[in-house]
Amino acid sequence: MTDIKSGVNLLFLREEELRQGIELLYFAYRDFTAEPDAILAEYGFGRAHHRVIYFVGRSPGITVSALLSTLRITKQSLSRVLGQLVEDGLIIQVPGPRDRRQRLLELTAKGIELERLLTEKQRARIARAYREAGADAVEGFRKVMLGLIDDADRPRFPARGAPPRPRG
Repeated sequence: MTDIKSGVNLLFLREEELRQGIELLYFAYRDFTAEPDAILAEYGFGRAHHRVIYFVGRSPGITVSALLSTLRITKQSLSRVLGQLVEDGLIIQVPGPRDRRQRLLELTAKGIELERLLTEKQRARIARAYREAGADAVEGFRKVMLGLIDDADRPRFPARGAPPRPRG
């Protein structure tokens, strides 16, 4: 079933293949988050806390505004989660150098350790899957994932070999 003009096999666009893709995403996400969820539960945290810890760790000094934009959550939701993380000593808020009203977020040593522990589990899972799949499959996966995210977020992920874009 190859489209002669494009050379593309359209077999993967059948309903069953598309549904299997949806199910694979569900199961992958469930298993990808299971170990971190168990660690977060020990702190009384959930996935929203994990996302904040992760992105603050990836972009030390990220503004609250940039974090809201990245996570696409309400100020109220972020405020609740961020308040807990600050209260528990995992994140500090530093006034901006030019605008003292601006709040820059950074992980504390305790936050860095938790982020490392959470990410270590997920990194190992991704590394194993990448090794088993091989380079061509990894690049195909990257293309599929980029195709799933909104256009506005795609520039966050430069082509392989290109310098990373600044975060925050």
